[in-house]
Amino acid sequence: MWLNTLLLALRSIRRNLMRSFLTILGIVIGVSAVITMVTVGNGATLAVQNQISGLGANLLQVRPGQRMGPGSGGSSAPFFKDSDAEAIATQIGGVAAAAPQSRSSGTLVANGRNWSSTITGSTNEWLTIGNWTLAQGREFSDVEQRAGAAVCMIGETVRRELFGSSHALGESLRVKLISCEVIAVLGSKGQGSFGNDQDDLVFIPIKTLQRRITGNTQVNDLLVSMADGSDSERVKASMTQLLRERRKLADTDEDNFNVLDTKQLADTLSGTTKVMTTLLGAVAAVSLLVGGIGIMNIMLVSVTERTREIGLRLAIGALEREVLLQFLIEAVVLAALGGAIGIVLAIGASIGLSDLMNVPYVFNPGVNLLSFVFSAGIGVLFGYFPARRAARLNPIDALRHE
Repeated sequence: MWLNTLLLALRSIRRNLMRSFLTILGIVIGVSAVITMVTVGNGATLAVQNQISGLGANLLQVRPGQRMGPGSGGSSAPFFKDSDAEAIATQIGGVAAAAPQSRSSGTLVANGRNWSSTITGSTNEWLTIGNWTLAQGREFSDVEQRAGAAVCMIGETVRRELFGSSHALGESLRVKLISCEVIAVLGSKGQGSFGNDQDDLVFIPIKTLQRRITGNTQVNDLLVSMADGSDSERVKASMTQLLRERRKLADTDEDNFNVLDTKQLADTLSGTTKVMTTLLGAVAAVSLLVGGIGIMNIMLVSVTERTREIGLRLAIGALEREVLLQFLIEAVVLAALGGAIGIVLAIGASIGLSDLMNVPYVFNPGVNLLSFVFSAGIGVLFGYFPARRAARLNPIDALRHE
């Protein structure tokens, strides 16, 4: 009975291919929209997490001022010292590495070309904290760091713009008014979490930056990498207490520095993108309900058109449940077919949008399966009333229907 009923339903759908296609169009659009929105949203969430983690492993960033952003008062707060990073690394448990960091900007000249870039001064720990690798070359030696030697490492963008396809190691690079030797090329990191090019930089010892470029001993911020498994709240509390003591703040004074936990930032941004993904998915799911209403409407029309056929089947002995099952299967097949087509379209659209938005494509079988089951459920929900109406027709009235 089930096989015969399914064959009858498929034969009825095939007799009206165009109408069947227009009927399932709402389901196709709804399923593809839901899956595409959720897939692209998951990819965006993963991209944010990857970009934030690319800033450093378990990274804490300490800056002068009471808060981040415009009006933070950073200009009136005293800067840090090189020794602050050393004190944090040696006196606080749970800290894997700490590095001072100062930045400047200027024009770089090499190989007959010039390029404006960011100049970062720090120690070798900066490489570890920021998850930097060396594509070529070596790190700074202890002597070079203490003496403020004229040596530098360059990012991939600087290497490409100044040296092109030629060899950069051992070449001279003029950074503002000093000429330094290129001892390493940093591994490429690509675009940062805020849209910046992370490879567009020159890295030099912080002593070199202070003595030969900025002319002062100011440290713009401190970068601290926590050890795996350490309690971030305890580390931040201990670091805050240590810096308050070193900056000679009284108990009644507010902190004149702020601590940014990149993990918390990543969680906040990921939570925001997940909320937006859920919202977009919910909005797209409304079209599934519209598609279900379209199926119910067409099934009611089909019942009206086939009233004499239904009456004939009932008159020769067909049971009500058999008629109900026939029309219900038609509705479920239409909805399930629309769901299957929607999944195929959604996969193609998701891959295309992921490439266009430069976010990873994350295939989620659960979302695809749930969308398919939901579309079939739409067929059951909106197909039951027309099927029930067909099954309860009076055979005599149905046979007399014009």
